[in-house]
Amino acid sequence: MNLMARYLFVACVCAALVPVHANALEYTNGRFGMRLNGYGTAGVLEPDFDVPDFIGDWRVRAEMDYLVTDGNKLGLVYAIDAAAVDEDKFLREAFTYWQNSNVGRFEIGFTDSIARKLGVGLPDVGGLRVNDKPLFYKKISPHGPVISDTTLTTGRNSLRLNYATMPLHGVQYGLSVSGLTDHYDYAVDAGIKIRRPSGKVKTAYAFGASFMSRPDGYRTDAYTPRVYADWRAQVSGGLNLQYNSWMWGLTARIVYDENPIGPISDGLAVGTGISYDILNYSISLTYIFSDTGIWNRDVDDYMDHTAIASFRYKYSENVDMWASLGMTTKTPFMAVGLRLTF
Repeated sequence: MNLMARYLFVACVCAALVPVHANALEYTNGRFGMRLNGYGTAGVLEPDFDVPDFIGDWRVRAEMDYLVTDGNKLGLVYAIDAAAVDEDKFLREAFTYWQNSNVGRFEIGFTDSIARKLGVGLPDVGGLRVNDKPLFYKKISPHGPVISDTTLTTGRNSLRLNYATMPLHGVQYGLSVSGLTDHYDYAVDAGIKIRRPSGKVKTAYAFGASFMSRPDGYRTDAYTPRVYADWRAQVSGGLNLQYNSWMWGLTARIVYDENPIGPISDGLAVGTGISYDILNYSISLTYIFSDTGIWNRDVDDYMDHTAIASFRYKYSENVDMWASLGMTTKTPFMAVGLRLTF
């Protein structure tokens, strides 16, 4: 624990040296605009409360846009992050878009499907990236295939066309088509989000569905085998409910592969979580359950349970420190870190 104390001391010193009023990088000139934002997280994680191991996470996103006419905008987006680099990719997303205040938004390039973009995540105030390929599994290898992401996804590494309507009376829906990849013939995704942001209780509902033809060595969950099947279907749903400083979330994702060949990688993932904010402090409790192989009676399914309690102190608008205490199916862990955003 002395080593952990030293890491916490270093994090506190780094936070004190960062200006309190740092700003995101932004430039505008007439109808042209450019923005650069991102974050960086550095910390340590102790599996079994034993030997601490360094963990790092980061993301950089650049966007340029041009207001052609009032209500019509063209833009370019490029982003890269640690999750992409871990998979030997040189981008997280790269796409161009056209947005019309009446028609909606069209995107073409390499980016997430519309079902994921309109999805909702689980409350989490730590720095372990619970809603996107969790960091703790980089240091704690699961004992079986785990569907850790409860939001529907079909990847971002194939050419994709997205369309989403503008929000109307709190409702937004969209459709996407992707292909031109070696890992499947084509994929179609659809999503809808319903927001009720007014009143004492604020809610957001999200539903998604997708169909993929002939997945061939395809994988988006980093902790499941690659899938070879006739087709893959997915559905997802989620709810976020906010009451004052309380936030509760419930999400679920079901994955089904038709006639899979080789190791099984489909199943379901369900998660729930709650968080509370007070002044510069936040706490959260998150739980995710994964059951892989439930559709195939020829193999034993693998169940994974993960629970994480997190605490965050927001030192300034751009600096916060966090600590998490968690448990996977067989391994307890503790993690602390410092997060900088711009």
